[in-house]
Amino acid sequence: MASDLERRITELEDIEAIKQLKATYCDICDDDHNPERIWRIFAEDGIWEGGGFGQAKGHEAIRKLFQKFQQMISFSQHNVFNPRITLDGNRAHGTWYLVGPFTFREGGMRWIACRYEDDYVKINGEWKYQHLRAIIRINAPYKEGWAEHPVA
Repeated sequence: MASDLERRITELEDIEAIKQLKATYCDICDDDHNPERIWRIFAEDGIWEGGGFGQAKGHEAIRKLFQKFQQMISFSQHNVFNPRITLDGNRAHGTWYLVGPFTFREGGMRWIACRYEDDYVKINGEWKYQHLRAIIRINAPYKEGWAEHPVA
């Protein structure tokens, strides 16, 4: 039986691993929404869901969705912060916030802000996304700002 100290260290390691998973996700998105990398960080039956941007379940569907993102978005900068991560054995939930500039091939530059509600699963000792939800809060033209174009 693990000591209290061992249990707390494992929890901290798991939380850090989930933070690194989110950092990898942001890197993939900012790497031209790389479809050859994205599916690897999801469970086989994982789900990506993002407001008006679509939904996909499973590795191949997520890969195809990110191919569409490559066609839609020429630049993105995913700045995430304020993680709240709760663990429940080999499952976890995380809430994050994102604010970033995006350039759409049609529609120009936009500000996007969202709240991520993520479910994670630990598979063979590695944390993966089970369900990533991007709840859009702002999707506004860069020059006009969000005051004139609220989403939430």
